[in-house]
Amino acid sequence: MKIVVLDGYAANPGDISWEGMQALGELTVYDRTAPTQLLERAKDAHILLTNKVIINDAAMAQLPQLRYIGVLATGYNVVDTAAARQRGIVVTNIPAYSTDSVAQLTFAHILNITHSVDHYARQNRMGAWTASNDFVYWDTPLIELSGKTMGIVGLGSIGMKVATIARCFGMHVSALTSKAADALPEGFSKATLDELLAVSDVLSLHCPLTPQTHHLINADTLAKMKPTAILVNTGRGPLVDEQAVADALQAKRLAAYCADVLSVEPAQATNPLLNCDNAYLTPHIAWATFEARQRLMQMAIANVDAFISGKPINVVNA
Repeated sequence: MKIVVLDGYAANPGDISWEGMQALGELTVYDRTAPTQLLERAKDAHILLTNKVIINDAAMAQLPQLRYIGVLATGYNVVDTAAARQRGIVVTNIPAYSTDSVAQLTFAHILNITHSVDHYARQNRMGAWTASNDFVYWDTPLIELSGKTMGIVGLGSIGMKVATIARCFGMHVSALTSKAADALPEGFSKATLDELLAVSDVLSLHCPLTPQTHHLINADTLAKMKPTAILVNTGRGPLVDEQAVADALQAKRLAAYCADVLSVEPAQATNPLLNCDNAYLTPHIAWATFEARQRLMQMAIANVDAFISGKPINVVNA
């Protein structure tokens, strides 16, 4: 069984072993694969593993030996799953491997805003505290989360983890979710989008990217938010209209935007958020803790092993 990893570097830049995957077949790992290199590298593969390399129907048509595509991520929009199903190709993903890590970065962003952690660390390196006439020094508002409302869009595994942490901070949780109101934990309330926009002091996006959620946050929805609100996006870049968010920040109709994802990655120099003082952007690192990537590798190996054994798991195109 020939196994080809098309873009293994992001998930494993060398600090995790491929040994478990090597035990399952003849393994070839490429750090990165350009679209023009896909067919040559995949031509003899029975099993392809991809993170961001797009595998569409046209490519599958030229890969007659291909029987399995494993996405090294939770989102699997890089694969034409319907075409794969028609061709008898199994497609799997890696669910819930990064829940704790993404929730952790979500609050890293929120806490950086509420206590200006990075700002004060930089100020103190320049002597601001040393020069203070008092034992304390601050020049920004300092915000307590307790008693504030955390709005959550999407109560999947990550959204639920973020909501649970918010409750530990003493926050009220209001959620836009398909779950029934009476099925939500104590301290959670179900809301419409308009209700959520109106009440949220912090609004965190954890829904999948679909035609319905594309630009869910736009000029109209931003106008319904508190001007003091913090917007957090660790989900998918296109959940927000980035120009509309930049306009709201510059007009002080939104206090801060925290994001680990952008509509085009890596960040383009023309992205309007790069010029906004209150836009706090991290380079798609929420999922990338060592522990999360270890889980990803273990689950990827388990997925391939289950497929070879004839009992595939985590199939997304059944």
